[in-house]
Amino acid sequence: MVLTDPIADMLTRIRNANMAEKKVVQMPHSKMKSEIARLLKAEGFIKDYTREEEGGRGVLRIALKFVHDQPAIEGLQRVSRPGRRRYARCEKIPKIRNGLGIMIVSTSKGIMTDRAARRERVGGELMCSVW
Repeated sequence: MVLTDPIADMLTRIRNANMAEKKVVQMPHSKMKSEIARLLKAEGFIKDYTREEEGGRGVLRIALKFVHDQPAIEGLQRVSRPGRRRYARCEKIPKIRNGLGIMIVSTSKGIMTDRAARRERVGGELMCSVW
């Protein structure tokens, strides 16, 4: 099965696992997915993530975080899609939920949150928003 948008697939898997109150969700591994998981962990949206080998393929396992039986991730939304890429300069990167959420941005200095991109004064592709 060939996925045209693996990032949207990752976000959908996390969203579905949250609604089903699963503790762990797994998906095919890629460097970009690992970087997104690293940012989600650093921002406190997930407990942890690991990369494992399963049948010769890399698998990314994400341990979801729940606070008082509610998922820490309230919502996920893909912003830039393969058919419609969205880019923004550092001063034009939107704030998510008045700064309570994050926008994940792919920049020339790597994948980072909207706050880090503004601090580094770099723009890039608006990947997804998390709140």
